[in-house]
Amino acid sequence: MPLPQFLLMLVAVVLAAMVTLWATVSAGVPMFAVLLVTLGAAALLHYTQRDHHDHDG
Repeated sequence: MPLPQFLLMLVAVVLAAMVTLWATVSAGVPMFAVLLVTLGAAALLHYTQRDHHDHDG
């Protein structure tokens, strides 16, 4: 992937995160609730990934 395209994608992700946080704060959602939802989603994603690193032998 070319560097300008990568940097543009990175800026888009950061802007999307900023808009999401602004929307949740504006809606009056407590940051602790956002934290719990984020950690729950990260844990769910982590445990549902199949990385095929079985240690059975």
